[in-house]
Amino acid sequence: MKKHLLTSIILISLFPLFAQNKSLTAKAVIDAASKKSSVSETVSYLKKNADSVSVNAEKRAVYAFLAAILEQQGQYAKAQETYAKAAGIQGSASSVVSGVPNKNSEELVIDAVRCALCAGDYVAADSYLHSAVRNSKDEKIQAYIKLYEQWSLLCKAATANDTKESISALRNYASLDSMKSVRPSVLLTLWHLTGESQFSENLKKNYPKSMETAIVKGEIQTLPTPFWYFVPRNGVDLPEIANIATETSSPATTSPSGAASAPKSAEKKEKVVKLQLGLFREEANARNLAERVSSKGFKAEIASEVRPSGTKYYIVVVNENATGTMGDELRTAGFDCYPLFE
Repeated sequence: MKKHLLTSIILISLFPLFAQNKSLTAKAVIDAASKKSSVSETVSYLKKNADSVSVNAEKRAVYAFLAAILEQQGQYAKAQETYAKAAGIQGSASSVVSGVPNKNSEELVIDAVRCALCAGDYVAADSYLHSAVRNSKDEKIQAYIKLYEQWSLLCKAATANDTKESISALRNYASLDSMKSVRPSVLLTLWHLTGESQFSENLKKNYPKSMETAIVKGEIQTLPTPFWYFVPRNGVDLPEIANIATETSSPATTSPSGAASAPKSAEKKEKVVKLQLGLFREEANARNLAERVSSKGFKAEIASEVRPSGTKYYIVVVNENATGTMGDELRTAGFDCYPLFE
């Protein structure tokens, strides 16, 4: 009797410890995180509980989910680190968490590269591109490697002349069957760099429902990430509709560079304090744009910002006016711009 009583006491005392150490499933963590009242609470919950998931592939799914949220919020440096962490977790899962792609390590490395480029950190991007993923047998992965290698080179370009080699490579990629999976991104990049209508026409004809086509048509915008703003261009890539601030019911999506593309009505939901017209690595380029903007009667200013890569960027901005119409006025004058919220 005493022996049974002692055994019961031991089991009861150990039960809380067992309960505390019980691991969570990816589904349980993601479902709970999705029910939080704000994005910051969701992120905090995921960070706190990700390591409580014992099955490696499921833990990887949680970190990948967290990285995707950080990326959508424009926290590219943190997203890059989180994707890389997820990529380092090995394991296979027999099922996929509903709504969360079960990405393998190679796919997650590619995601990390994209976010590094969005953050302007081409050093980190290059390190990922030269990792084991380079030996991938997956044609789609190899296509992304080739595309992102050119994006990384473009990030380093100081003048339009420095982009010629990449433009030549991208023109070649646009016709290769092996690059079919990333062709819309290749065409958008070429259009962005050269302003040649052949690339936008190709997108509209062959990829009418793609996000890339929506961008060239002015239906959605790429958020102001370094890649789309500091790369020197030979032409001007203006969307087809002059006023891209017209109301729309389109949801927020993700651009080819990984930057969340905002619906045109987004700027009506928060207070806009400034309009950003360009972002440059060279201060002289920023001054040139500021002078062109000022010549049209606007008061342009130049701000500076140091990104995670250590690179200093110069940002051309114009203050919002009292009527909230500065964005429309700038676009009418031929300047593409993006709102900066309070």
